Amino acid sequence: MWWLIGIGGLLSFGFIVDRWNKRKGINNFDPEENAKHVSNSEKIYMESHMHNVKNNNQDNGGGF
Repeated sequence: MWWLIGIGGLLSFGFIVDRWNKRKGINNFDPEENAKHVSNSEKIYMESHMHNVKNNNQDNGGGF
């Protein structure tokens, strides 16, 4: 029974934070604006990581 109270508390907390962010205008996310603030080294790292994941999945027959 106590786990229902915990889940309800987490959902309530999420609802309150979401409402607060909407009122402050924080929920307006623009991926293109965020991409402007990523350094070249981070872009290279992520592209390299995604390339390696793709190759690993192909080598292992698709993954799971």
